[in-house]
Amino acid sequence: MNIDTVVDQDYVGKCFKDLASAPVSALRGLSGKDAKALQQAFNVTTVRDLANLNFVKWACAIATLADEEQDRPEDKAKETLLDEAVEMTFPASDPISVDAGITRIEVAPEMVDAQGDHQHAGKIEEAAEKDKAATH
Repeated sequence: MNIDTVVDQDYVGKCFKDLASAPVSALRGLSGKDAKALQQAFNVTTVRDLANLNFVKWACAIATLADEEQDRPEDKAKETLLDEAVEMTFPASDPISVDAGITRIEVAPEMVDAQGDHQHAGKIEEAAEKDKAATH
């Protein structure tokens, strides 16, 4: 394994045992000043000490598990509501009619039961009820 890109020039070609025992400043990007701060804050002096630091282990575990975590039910519900709102605004089933110049349906038939009066859905329903009453 070539890890020369993550260690300082003085540590290129060293074995893993030597690197684990090396000071944290052996890692590229960590200066002597950074190493001193880690020693003062966490009593970390070697690469192995840094790797075994509980805060580092916890952070790695959280980051790894976050990538695998599934959405919570309330997050899924919010996403579903957002998808339905977008579908009401821009229905995927909109027929495109070049001849008539119509590019979308005013009210998607499957979405008429919307909570709000989307695109005057309430007025369309009222008109439909009046038509039914007039024919009876």
